[in-house]
Amino acid sequence: MAEDEIPASEDAQMGDDDMAAAMAEIAAQEASSPASAPTGGDETASAPEGEEDEPRASSDLAAVYDVPVQVSAVLGKANMQVSQLLKLGRGAVVELDRKVGEAIDIYVNNRLVARGEVVVVDERLGVTMTEIVKAD
Repeated sequence: MAEDEIPASEDAQMGDDDMAAAMAEIAAQEASSPASAPTGGDETASAPEGEEDEPRASSDLAAVYDVPVQVSAVLGKANMQVSQLLKLGRGAVVELDRKVGEAIDIYVNNRLVARGEVVVVDERLGVTMTEIVKAD
């Protein structure tokens, strides 16, 4: 075996060491960060684990803020046969399953997250969220 090769077991161990070091660093940051204004009671001890005040939560999510997502606003849907699709031409009208004024679906990465209304903003179409859909 060459000197620069690392056996698979050592490579896996390095990953575990890196994870342990990262977890230790997070624990050290949490221990050294100043707590929010004291409330006079032991309220922080009664809060469920993982539920933290807003500033800490937003800083924990900072790594996720730059992750790109695909947002789609679906006005409606239609089912048709391929032969019907091939007959469509310029000016053809496809009837959708929604009525005028009915809420549209808003998807993030192909997952339904909200419903909303179409709006016009500076001669461009936009969407106003009117209802957040809870995950199943």
